[in-house]
Amino acid sequence: MRVLIINTSERTGGAAVAASRLVEALKNNGVKATMLVRDKQTDEICVVGLKRSWLHLWRFLWERVVIWRANHFRRHRLFDVDIANTGCDVTSLPEFRQADVIHLHWINQGMLSLKGIERILRSGKPVVWTMHDLWPCTGICHYPAKCDHYRTECHHCPYIYKGGGRRDLSYRTFKKKQALYGIARIRFVACSQWLKEQAQTSALLVGKNVVNIPNAINTNLYKPADKRLAREKARLPQDKRLLLFGSLKITDERKGFAYLAEACRILAEKHPEWKESLGVVVFGRHSEQGTEQFPFQVYSLPYITDEHTLVDIYNAVDLFAIPSLEENLPNMIMEAMACAVPCVGFNTGGIPEMIDHLHNGYVAQYRSADDFANGLHWILSDPDYAELAGQARRKVLASYSESAVAKKYTDVYNEITGKHA
Repeated sequence: MRVLIINTSERTGGAAVAASRLVEALKNNGVKATMLVRDKQTDEICVVGLKRSWLHLWRFLWERVVIWRANHFRRHRLFDVDIANTGCDVTSLPEFRQADVIHLHWINQGMLSLKGIERILRSGKPVVWTMHDLWPCTGICHYPAKCDHYRTECHHCPYIYKGGGRRDLSYRTFKKKQALYGIARIRFVACSQWLKEQAQTSALLVGKNVVNIPNAINTNLYKPADKRLAREKARLPQDKRLLLFGSLKITDERKGFAYLAEACRILAEKHPEWKESLGVVVFGRHSEQGTEQFPFQVYSLPYITDEHTLVDIYNAVDLFAIPSLEENLPNMIMEAMACAVPCVGFNTGGIPEMIDHLHNGYVAQYRSADDFANGLHWILSDPDYAELAGQARRKVLASYSESAVAKKYTDVYNEITGKHA
């Protein structure tokens, strides 16, 4: 069986990382998998990049212009929505023609348009679509926050200035998707039980089967290692307890950086003796911004894509903090836990599916910096820290290993192609 996985980027962003890891998981378990991307970033032979062209930039810009105009020429939330009004036609590519299954992942920002997806559906090839956020089942947003219009029909979109209107961009895109999904059967996959439950409430997916399959991780790469050596490689201090925060873009409000800073201030007030013994490691774009908000020493690192470097960083720290306000199934939690690093996160999205409260980490009350601080303190002062760390590793081995995830996807592929394992 040949599977073609389609994603906008090869390595940038959580969906790209998850899709790349799935390719490896499938290959290691007997499935011929190829990945098609707009932005190829490595020399992997199983990853095919679209031919570089000025059209890629034009498609990206044209979509933003349309959104910008609908938003009354304001840049606010310009990248929180996508309308897929332009993209590439991949159906003529040899990789597409040779594939038995087309597997879509995150295909926004000029990779595939709705018309491009229509061409894929009309080709007659079985299609699987893994949702890394809610965009496939909303009008234009990736995370609807408090808006529930997608459950009936998108309109008056809160992401558009002054709520758009009854027939705003979200409404028009919603109706296009509604017509599109009626062309052919798509097997939708959600990476978390939370996302599955949210997707099943969408009017776009009425009567459609949504299955829950988590992302995979290479547990032979992401594994515990000597902390002292890891800190030496990462150039981090040996004489402090370290907590880690990471994000593609630190300034993204959805990632909750301000809540972490507030939790650390609370922690320092309650335990002033920790001011010299605790450090905060921050990695991501703009990681140097906001460091003055912390009462502890901050060690800023750039956004990192090299996995061996990431493994060193995880093994160098004592705790991973993820104060995100909206998340699906964060790869970083999986990566940290695979390296036997306990995590603290808010009770939102797929986070409580990954962190088992008081067993392998701490799930804090949503948007409560006080309880987040409690979680940081609980983990860092737990006398059974070694057991806590071991439970984190065991959770990943049981739930997110390559073989377990590949088996679930293979079952889906066999079902939609009429084959039997």
